[in-house]
Amino acid sequence: MSAVSPQAIEDSLKQCMDPEVPLNIVEMGLIYRIDVAENNDVNIKMTMTTQGCPLHETLVSDATRFVKKVPGVNNVNIEIVWDPPWSMDKMSEEAKIKIKNMGAGMNTPAPINYETALPQGVGKLVQQEDGSMVLANEHDQGFMVNQAIVDFWKSCNGQRKVTDLVEIFAQQTGLQRNQVEKEVMQLLQQLRDGGLIAIAGQPDTPNVEFKK
Repeated sequence: MSAVSPQAIEDSLKQCMDPEVPLNIVEMGLIYRIDVAENNDVNIKMTMTTQGCPLHETLVSDATRFVKKVPGVNNVNIEIVWDPPWSMDKMSEEAKIKIKNMGAGMNTPAPINYETALPQGVGKLVQQEDGSMVLANEHDQGFMVNQAIVDFWKSCNGQRKVTDLVEIFAQQTGLQRNQVEKEVMQLLQQLRDGGLIAIAGQPDTPNVEFKK
């Protein structure tokens, strides 16, 4: 049995995207430690950007799936830790530049009006060969997503207000409305920034730079 290297695990985890920003969990600095035992059991300590994130379980299952793609891996155990707490300092320099560039395009995007906006999902859902899902915008730029985000994107049908979407997301995640309101607003903003949601009456210029 050939030994599995922590580097191979890390490389595979670079395909696992953070559900809140279009960056992978390694460059986000969410992976604190990777240990590979002699029998190729893999133990990982990772964190989340916020303790209230309703996507914990989906992110852990996504990360587990990518670890298991590495040939030879036996059991996978992922432990979520909060010490030390995550901060933007833990992001890779490349990730910080990407975030800065994303922000550069956001000079004056109109904020999403909680009461009147009727978000409409745009783009298409693409299933990859490995079973992972990607939402692609009209420029064919893809963002890796999990089932929770896909369900939310589908629920944006252009007829529901944000308050209705919060209610649906709360039911999907089993959390209280007040626990998911902030998450829903962030998710809407991120999907909109990626050109995956259109809001009637507001210009929809994606805030990300597209490669021609």
